[in-house]
Amino acid sequence: MRLLSNRRVYLLMAFVAVYVFYSIAFGSTGGEAASGESSGHGGPVLDILLGLMVILLAAKLGGDMFERFGQPAVLGELVMGMIIGNMHLAGIDVFEPFKYDITLEVLAELGVILLLFEVGLESSVKEMMKVGVASFMVAIFGVIVPFFLGWGVAAWFLPNESMYVHVFIGATLTATSVGITARVLKDIGKIKSREAKIILGAAVIDDILGLVILAVVAGVIVAVNSGAGEGISSLAVLWIIGKAVLFIAGAIIIGAKILPQYFNLAFRLRGKGVLLSFSLLVCFLLSYVAGIIGLAPIVGAFAAGLILEEVHYTRFRERGEHGIEHLLEPITIFLVPVFFVRMGMMVDLKTFGEIQILGFAAVLTLAAIIGKQVCSLAIFDKTTNRIAIGLGMIPRGEVGLIFAGIGAKLMLEGHPVVSTSTYSAVVIMVIITTLVTPPALKMVMLREPKTAKA
Repeated sequence: MRLLSNRRVYLLMAFVAVYVFYSIAFGSTGGEAASGESSGHGGPVLDILLGLMVILLAAKLGGDMFERFGQPAVLGELVMGMIIGNMHLAGIDVFEPFKYDITLEVLAELGVILLLFEVGLESSVKEMMKVGVASFMVAIFGVIVPFFLGWGVAAWFLPNESMYVHVFIGATLTATSVGITARVLKDIGKIKSREAKIILGAAVIDDILGLVILAVVAGVIVAVNSGAGEGISSLAVLWIIGKAVLFIAGAIIIGAKILPQYFNLAFRLRGKGVLLSFSLLVCFLLSYVAGIIGLAPIVGAFAAGLILEEVHYTRFRERGEHGIEHLLEPITIFLVPVFFVRMGMMVDLKTFGEIQILGFAAVLTLAAIIGKQVCSLAIFDKTTNRIAIGLGMIPRGEVGLIFAGIGAKLMLEGHPVVSTSTYSAVVIMVIITTLVTPPALKMVMLREPKTAKA
């Protein structure tokens, strides 16, 4: 009965997919929808509705497919986006407008902002301070080594590109996808182990350090591109670093003092959705401020999630309301897949046939894996599973895609910092590092107790 039910669901989804495709191919698109002549009273919104139908259906089908094989849904969303975005290679051009639609782009950007806000909510300043020296040292090693390895690989394979391009590619290797590793550890019942605490603590610190590096590198590129000359002074670089550090530190310090009174004011307001609305106000405010001072808005979103702790809105919970994470979930379920499918649509599959790009992707992936394995050198306790810690830090997941997506939009001398071919290489690296981690980490973590007994 369950199999029959699954078949019915897939048949229904296949029917919807065919109907959507038929609507795009033979219905009103482009100028007709804009003019409203053949689309009733819908106007331009019909194109957006059609685009969202395609993207959300693709995301759910891809996510389901990959989760059945024990892989993260985000990879399925990315792969489905790659398929849709390259249908023109088979002579089907109807999906091409979705790549460049400004409304879908804005929805995708909101999705990634809320994703980083959600990641920040899963962390806390107190937890970071409890992880100890081990997690901090693992995080430091896990940022510095991959950064310089990525820089070196980029300089080797892209000798004609600017040094700033090489540095940016190095930055894409710094962060760790804490969500993927956390899910594996939870599935195998090791989430409370010492290794898990070190990995998750280090991954959170990695995210912060990675975002600071991203902010600095992006700020330097923007400064150079704005006509500051061929180079940029050390003082200017220090100022960009200072802005990033002061922004995050300032958000943490000021937030701790202001947020209790802020949510007390919100508690007095009547109506539905007050807690969610006021939480989103914090997220959007810090994202906006980050953008204004020259940092990526996702830095502000992460900082907002980091400073919002349950203690600030205890009174809402006492009267039976859900926490922010629960309230935010329906919005992220809608918007986050839009981001990842669009990231996949930006991949040019033709570059996968170029030997040089595949070679670049292979060496970049090797650098990404080795760079995180070096983390184990920061653990001096012989009773701790060092290999597990190194493996747990490998996946780049959504974080690597976010960095690559920013680089694809960042311009240097009239060209994207991350070109189409380089973007494809980064995507291959993200996919491989995300795929190899779950089975390898499970094998090492589950084998470790047997070794202990012996």
